[in-house]
Amino acid sequence: MTRLGKLGFINVSRTTVPARRRIRPRGVPAALVDAEVFCTESPIEAERLAGLLLGQHRLTVVDQQSTEPFQAALHAIRLRDVTLAHLDYHHAAHLDFPATGDHYTVILPTSGQMECCYAGREVTCSTYQAIVVNPHTRLQLSLAVDTPLLVVRIEVDALHRQLSRMLGRSIDHAVQFAPEMLLTAGPAVRWHGAIQLLSSEAITSDSLVQQGIGVGPIEELVISTLLWVQDSSTRAELVDVSPTRGGATVRAAVSYIEEHLADPVTLTEIARHTNRSARSIQQAFHDDLGTTPMAYVRDRRLERARSQLADAVPSDGVTVTVVAHRWGFSHLGHFSAAYLKRFGESPSSTLRG
Repeated sequence: MTRLGKLGFINVSRTTVPARRRIRPRGVPAALVDAEVFCTESPIEAERLAGLLLGQHRLTVVDQQSTEPFQAALHAIRLRDVTLAHLDYHHAAHLDFPATGDHYTVILPTSGQMECCYAGREVTCSTYQAIVVNPHTRLQLSLAVDTPLLVVRIEVDALHRQLSRMLGRSIDHAVQFAPEMLLTAGPAVRWHGAIQLLSSEAITSDSLVQQGIGVGPIEELVISTLLWVQDSSTRAELVDVSPTRGGATVRAAVSYIEEHLADPVTLTEIARHTNRSARSIQQAFHDDLGTTPMAYVRDRRLERARSQLADAVPSDGVTVTVVAHRWGFSHLGHFSAAYLKRFGESPSSTLRG
């Protein structure tokens, strides 16, 4: 298993079918060429498998009388909470989503044209016009012939965690993005640069990401850049964040915590390095994040442990015990119980991938 092959929502081992004639992949990004998840001549199978990435939907092949046979292919890599994928139906097709999945998705045709009906709003997408899809959205996509799609999927919890750290407070409602993303606009160009960096790290055999290092920061770059550049229900508040406004105490404390997660961290140390009183820090965390400073430290360490376990491959020799101790958990039983409560699976399950 490769580091970038852990597609948690698709069991890749069950997508393998006997050898068959294949249409040559077209326009697959170099980073994804060797990351085929499925290739099928069955519209029913394509509907089911693509649904695991995009959300369950009804697929209708529009030009079924074409002399060219139907063949759908998906190439994808998943870091932890960000997935980069290329989906190609080869034919004109219509995708009808009663409600999209529990994730945010950016969808961009790499050629051709896509007509979208997004919660009743009509949007035309092309190679310079993407669509940003919120979770649980009524969506219809009509793809012209030869319209492969580049898809960036971001898990909801990851986006909300990143936004919470940026704002210095907890998130009490789901972020709603505006649907249209014009990729020729200055801000969107910067987001596209983050995707190019992800692709470069994925394709380079000796990159930090391929070595299991730096996945978290790249994911955070992709997510935070999207939050900064795309109009949303929280963007105005995010732009207004400053060191002199609400959340300043939490942001100062979080900044110190993030830099010292692998070190012994105490409330006294946090207070001393942020020039705040311990009481003010406790009150700020209670008011803004609904937690305590040390509970926040524990949760972030659990997230780092999850990252290390998820990135590991058998040749690394990584064990749950080593990772737990690395992030300050001396009692393996307590670590496993907290991990299970936080992520819904055991540390060993994450390690096995």
